[in-house]
Amino acid sequence: MDTVRGWAHEYLTAPDPDLGRDGPVCPYVGPSVRRDLMWIGSIPGARPWPSFVRLVFDDALELFPKLPPAEGGGAVLRTLITVFPDLRDFSLIDEIHEELKTGFVERGTMFGQFYPGCSQPGLWNKDFRPLDAPIPMLVVRTMMATDFPFLLERPEWMSSYVKKFAPALPAHVRNVVVDRLITSVRDEVPAYEIQPGAEPVPAARGNTNGGPVHVAPDRIN
Repeated sequence: MDTVRGWAHEYLTAPDPDLGRDGPVCPYVGPSVRRDLMWIGSIPGARPWPSFVRLVFDDALELFPKLPPAEGGGAVLRTLITVFPDLRDFSLIDEIHEELKTGFVERGTMFGQFYPGCSQPGLWNKDFRPLDAPIPMLVVRTMMATDFPFLLERPEWMSSYVKKFAPALPAHVRNVVVDRLITSVRDEVPAYEIQPGAEPVPAARGNTNGGPVHVAPDRIN
């Protein structure tokens, strides 16, 4: 917990000259920490069984919408972090992320992978490595309107994005919008401006039915 807390306070909430835009590395983290809305759970072991890890994240998919507060502006700032403190083969992180991300996106959430040496490039500077973290982890948080650059890779992700933020659009119109959005997926994504002191804006939320939970995370503040 100390490792994650220090990383969040000292790195994610601070600007970085290599980021490629102004503002903190992750504008989402500061408001989440200030409101005491960040939780952490741990999966120990150097070689956790992939089947067990999948069960944990099946539970996380159901647990996340139940974390308090369920309503209001604070609901969009909830963050659920699962760390793997003993893991040395980070291919498991990429495998689980690749396999399960679509299910999380369909629920209106983001599912991110972080670990030491993660080579995924940044949006505004391709030489920046925003997912390089001091400890391997998988992170669940609410999808924001500004997350669209992270979802352009697959049409099903963009379809979920458009459905969340434009719920009144008929399905056939959404399909056309998604097709137009992903035609230039290889183009550079321009940076969006974040106003000083602004917090992420909540989006419309749907109802989600939860199931049993096997992992009880602790809150970080």
